[in-house]
Amino acid sequence: MNLHDLLQAIKYDNDMNIENLDISGISYHSQKVEPGHLFVCVRGFKTDGHQYLQDAANRGAIAAVVEDIQQHVNIPQIVVTNSRKALAQLGAHFYGYPSKKLKIIGITATNGKTSTSYMTNAILENGGYRTGLIGTVKIKNGDQSIPASLTTPESLDLQKYLKEMVDNLVSHVTMEVSSAALELHRVESVDYDIVTLNNMSREHMEMHGTFENYFKVKSSLIRNASEKSFAILNLDDPYSASLVDKTKAQVITFGIENNNGHIHCKALDLSTGRGKFTVEIRKPFTVDSIDYQPMEFDVELSVPGLHSVYNAMVAIIIGLLNGVSIEIIQETLKNFKGVERRFEFIYEGPFKIVDDHFANPGNINVTLQTIDFMDYNDLHLVYAIRGQRGATVNRENAEVVVKWAKDLGIKEVIATKSVSNVTWKDEVTEEEVEAFLHVMKEAGIKVQLYDELSDAICKSLSIAKENDLVLLAGCQGMDDGAKIALDKLKEVEVK
Repeated sequence: MNLHDLLQAIKYDNDMNIENLDISGISYHSQKVEPGHLFVCVRGFKTDGHQYLQDAANRGAIAAVVEDIQQHVNIPQIVVTNSRKALAQLGAHFYGYPSKKLKIIGITATNGKTSTSYMTNAILENGGYRTGLIGTVKIKNGDQSIPASLTTPESLDLQKYLKEMVDNLVSHVTMEVSSAALELHRVESVDYDIVTLNNMSREHMEMHGTFENYFKVKSSLIRNASEKSFAILNLDDPYSASLVDKTKAQVITFGIENNNGHIHCKALDLSTGRGKFTVEIRKPFTVDSIDYQPMEFDVELSVPGLHSVYNAMVAIIIGLLNGVSIEIIQETLKNFKGVERRFEFIYEGPFKIVDDHFANPGNINVTLQTIDFMDYNDLHLVYAIRGQRGATVNRENAEVVVKWAKDLGIKEVIATKSVSNVTWKDEVTEEEVEAFLHVMKEAGIKVQLYDELSDAICKSLSIAKENDLVLLAGCQGMDDGAKIALDKLKEVEVK
């Protein structure tokens, strides 16, 4: 592609003679530069691409996009205000704006992006569409999949994946959109057909500084949606609900507690942990040639948790907006097995064991609210204290547990630092332990604290009785919890 033509996609500040330069590709990592590439110098949190411009030139880069001219490097340098934004715009142009040729569904939330994306993909796939999926776990292109390294890929890689999906005759792509992706312009120049914000709570604050900034970034997916798109908003969440009149998109609203939206989830039964409910279309809406009039249909989920009901409501609406039949939506959700560590039943014997990533106050609140709906005798909470997230996060997590303690009969918590099951990046500090213990002590809740995850889990299994519920709760520190618990149960069976 001619460089002059490629640069029509961006605004740049300097003039130079680049008419005869042909670009064979674009790179933002110097070690991936090939002869004929345009190199984009991106400033990161830990390194600055400008430092590697000479290396990129040595490897064959014939021009660069920079924020500051590097005088010692003798290749044309195009100056821009924001090279990250330029990278996204150049990538979209270079790959022929692939998102315009696909049905793109952007899903954001503090909690549930992955599960909602997987539910949505399953519904669309069973509805007969050839699908793509971009998210935390994997990049799926039709029948092909590769592991994901970021929740939302860097912009240039994202545009390349979308182009490959177009070439592979994919029609519908479901994409997790993280706050980092929005903040860092990774999804710049993506043309969305459906966007959704399901919930907001305090998480990922380390990047955005304040909750207000976090919400501003997160909500930009909805606020910037075009008039040709649909925005799905959850009326039970005040932050999602506040965006109803803040977008040009056609808004479809839903709720479980709030029944004033287009779609209402009613007659919810969570007594077994797995949701059964009735979807009521209360307000008519039209998409393409399909008119949805007031009606009702029943849904039964195989995945547990109140959060799964909210995720399912989003996936159901996306299915309807894409013309998938109600029968296929019902059958898909009944057979959908879920995503690992999202309120996952790992054992259902004399007692039950649930594994949940219990990440932040919003997630913890929904998890414990779900348990409150369930029928069981005693709850045994095994909590892996969050490491390297600071005292505030652990204090807030503990406060949510305390809020539910009386309703759930929590008088004691089995806590662990998971010393042998985390890397240095997730080691629990004494300050974090003290923050958790202080909240529990003030509430009169006893804590049995173990250094090792296996010891904490063994304790819970030793006291669990028939019809009890064991909750393995925590993020990185509890990642090995399910395997440890199941291995311990097998040892008991062998004996």
